[in-house]
Amino acid sequence: MTTIVVVHTGPVTVQPLKDQLKEQLPDARVINIVDDSLLNDVRAAGHLTPEVTQRMYSYMANAQAMHADMILNACSSVGEAVDLLRGMIRTPIVKIDEAMALEASRIGTRIGVVATVKTTLEPTVRQIRKKAAEQKREVTVVERVAEAAFEALLAGDTERHDEILKRTIVGLADEVDVVVLAQVSMARLVPTLGATRVPVLSSPKSGVASLKGALESARSGTR
Repeated sequence: MTTIVVVHTGPVTVQPLKDQLKEQLPDARVINIVDDSLLNDVRAAGHLTPEVTQRMYSYMANAQAMHADMILNACSSVGEAVDLLRGMIRTPIVKIDEAMALEASRIGTRIGVVATVKTTLEPTVRQIRKKAAEQKREVTVVERVAEAAFEALLAGDTERHDEILKRTIVGLADEVDVVVLAQVSMARLVPTLGATRVPVLSSPKSGVASLKGALESARSGTR
């Protein structure tokens, strides 16, 4: 049986990814590791820290010890830790937002990115620029941080959170060629946006599809 370990920095990414994994890889065994102190520590520091990277290593080393076939990193805020850890962990690691960043850089040259926390926005922007550079494409990234939405979420007001985010997304769509949602938890808003002038990309579906493709490539390579 295929075993996938998902490393989360909070509980909000667990259900969206469980749903996608069940849909795309229904026979896989999925193990979720959740440590909400990771994102809290990144937010407190304002950036990824060596201590957070070390804890990420320990979780992914545990996944390797569980004989996982693949590890899925569920949070963009710690995604750059994966770039370091891929050289230390034998088990292949997929970043949830990598496929989305690649798709966005192929769609247009003016890319909008929406987040509710700056520590997620900045690595997502760097990821998009990296993917564009790999394809020798020049892009302009337009950033939006909907901080009021995050404060509303902390206060338990999900309705206001969603309202602020929708307004931010729709407004940004008038300025760019494609909009990227930097956090997994935002994906549930996409069906409620209605018709938008440009594509709005979220990471759960494409990230799990990327993981599925990596699994299939690994299997074909061992035959």
